[in-house]
Amino acid sequence: MLKASFLWLGLLMSSVGFSQSANEYPIIPKPAKLEARQGKFQLSNTTTVMVPVGNDEVKSIADLFTNQLNASSGLKVAVRNSNKMALPGNLISFQPSQDASIGEEGYRIDIKPEVVTIEALNPKGFFYAVQSLMQLLPSEVFRGSVNTQMVIDWAIPSCRIEDKPRYSYRGLHLDVSRHFMPVAFVKKYIDLIALHKMNTFHWHLTDDQGWRIEIKKYPKLTQQGAERKETIIGHYYESDPQRFDGQPYDGFYTQNEVREVVKYAQSKYVTIIPEIEMPGHALAALRAYPEYGCTGGPYETATKWGIFPEVFCPYDKTFEFLQNILTEVMELFPSQYIHIGGDECPKDSWKQSKFCQDLIKKLGLKDEHELQSYFITRIDKWVTSKGRKIIGWDEILEGGLSPNATVMSWRGTEGGIAAAKQGHDAIMTPGNFLYLDKYQSDPTQEPTSIGGFLPLEQTYSYEPTPQNLSADAQKRIIGAQANVWTEYIKTPEHVEYMVWPRAAALSEVVWTPREQKDWKDFSKRIQPHLERLGFLNVSYSRAFYDVLAETTPTKDGGLRVTLKAKDDDCQIRYSLNGSEPMLQSAAYNKPLVLTQSGTVKAVAVKGGQVMGEVQSWNYIVSKATGKSVQLATAATRPKNADLAVLTDGKPGSAIGYLDDIRGIAGVKNADFNATIDLGAAQPITMVTIGLVKATAGNVLLPKQIDVQVSDDGKAFKSVKVVTLDPTERGKKEVLKQIITFGQTNARYVRVIAQNVGKVPAGMPNAGKDAWVAADEITVD
Repeated sequence: MLKASFLWLGLLMSSVGFSQSANEYPIIPKPAKLEARQGKFQLSNTTTVMVPVGNDEVKSIADLFTNQLNASSGLKVAVRNSNKMALPGNLISFQPSQDASIGEEGYRIDIKPEVVTIEALNPKGFFYAVQSLMQLLPSEVFRGSVNTQMVIDWAIPSCRIEDKPRYSYRGLHLDVSRHFMPVAFVKKYIDLIALHKMNTFHWHLTDDQGWRIEIKKYPKLTQQGAERKETIIGHYYESDPQRFDGQPYDGFYTQNEVREVVKYAQSKYVTIIPEIEMPGHALAALRAYPEYGCTGGPYETATKWGIFPEVFCPYDKTFEFLQNILTEVMELFPSQYIHIGGDECPKDSWKQSKFCQDLIKKLGLKDEHELQSYFITRIDKWVTSKGRKIIGWDEILEGGLSPNATVMSWRGTEGGIAAAKQGHDAIMTPGNFLYLDKYQSDPTQEPTSIGGFLPLEQTYSYEPTPQNLSADAQKRIIGAQANVWTEYIKTPEHVEYMVWPRAAALSEVVWTPREQKDWKDFSKRIQPHLERLGFLNVSYSRAFYDVLAETTPTKDGGLRVTLKAKDDDCQIRYSLNGSEPMLQSAAYNKPLVLTQSGTVKAVAVKGGQVMGEVQSWNYIVSKATGKSVQLATAATRPKNADLAVLTDGKPGSAIGYLDDIRGIAGVKNADFNATIDLGAAQPITMVTIGLVKATAGNVLLPKQIDVQVSDDGKAFKSVKVVTLDPTERGKKEVLKQIITFGQTNARYVRVIAQNVGKVPAGMPNAGKDAWVAADEITVD
């Protein structure tokens, strides 16, 4: 289940009472310059919003502001077209500026007790000014209409703001190919993009799992390509064999719906960039039109996630097919950019195709990578001839970069750096910082995700422009974007949970000057901002309020558990008896010391309200806790595995991709041979080891486990051998193997989990090297 974070949280938070210094100007993204002043501008029924005569677009923006203000407050603030300043009552004045230094997307707001003056060069600047003005009002301004006769007494704190964005490209992506999202939600998504002063919506419309946009010339793209016969259940590696739901899945946008969304986005000053994937991620299209693949099919729309070898074949007729599609796409989307994907394109079918091999020779190309460059360059030249530009993922660098392409750097920052050095524009979107399909809190307490860990503060810490680039190359970094891939995100509510508030952190990364960014300041402003999201019925994550736990072993073999809240103003309530902590539970004021295994639960509270989700940790205390451990063969999975996780008292899990999991260590094509030094000889009767079983990922149970003991760490004797079945399949999990034996005295305990070596026949990836991976090892 998603952690609940709906409107009720906003209502609760409004009563918490943030300090005035933290909440006086809680604008996100933070303005480039804000000068605080004394006093406030009081809103009332005599307040007038004035816009210049003849500027209908600015009037629409003013109407947007007053309609929301009046609906949420009960006020009756009026908008008037006038070029005169002398009007009764206090005044909010929209004034077009001739000062080019404001910038195309910039604005100025001057708030005094008697008048608010808003300046901008064009309507886009006024629109962003209104977003800031709304955020200077109480969060309740974002709620729906109020049914009351009482007028609410609201005021805007006095200040002067001079603001414009750091980057021209400020993007948020949404994949609707894996899981389709309805038009109403896409509009809401655009609303939230605009609220955060981002200006680009990257709409990922086609992929292996579904074609989501109507193309009149090729109706089978949506008649067949939009549907898959079923969908994988759970995580890709969750079970072996993989399980499927048996339910057909489809959905697409008609061209009229696309036009409706594009027009709506334009009203919010958001540009939509469509993505039509090529030459890879093409299964859905090839199912409908198999003649454009190298083998001719038949093909099937993908029912699971990943990369597939079936890609477009570079026939002349394929380019004609794609150009006809892009012609209709460009008629629907007026954006300068058209995204053509270009990522994750296996070359298998090209290597096996006589046509492709002959084409490589004919064109004088070195290999299939240069063939991909030829493919992208040919599309690029055609798109350029239509007055547009292409964007591609950083794989379009392979084999030589297409002359007019803009690179979207996702596999780290190297692609963007290479593009910028070559004089090409680059948009930074590295997975470690900006892939919002990753876990944002403890994976054991989160909905299923693709894997990896990306907390709010890590997204906020991102710096898009590498400082080691030359000044000219730095100018080529035109912005950044966060991506939302929906393999494991099925509903609009889940999308919102994954995106917010991490996308709010991104908005500050791409808008606010680098020197103005400050996590501590942001962490104060994000709290009233979460309240706004609550009033907007956004199902955001409350991971910001999750209590964090750190453990260290004590000298006498116990565990010291230190709890911490990200918000310094929060208190922590906890329990040790398995009950859910509440306001009345014990208050945390010093580290907890555990002398035996148990469960710690904790929650953050503030102002008499529970703020976050209850966090729960199971700890294991044994004679091995905190003791040193050595492996005969170095652990290589997960990457940079720390052997301390084997005796740190914190069980790991098998959630997500194994390379991302914390709390386990694994070895490939070798025995898992771990030796624990207990520090002194002592009586023992039992060893427990957690063994990871993930056969879809070649992580198998060992053939046997041999427990050995020693007094000197040199001469070992076996005290128990147990046999296991390495061909056991099923759900990915950590199995606790308890091994008991007669009491013996020992200082050193060795656990040898014997690797089967190669994956046995009849299993996935038979013949590949097998892994053995282990979780916590305990000795009692």
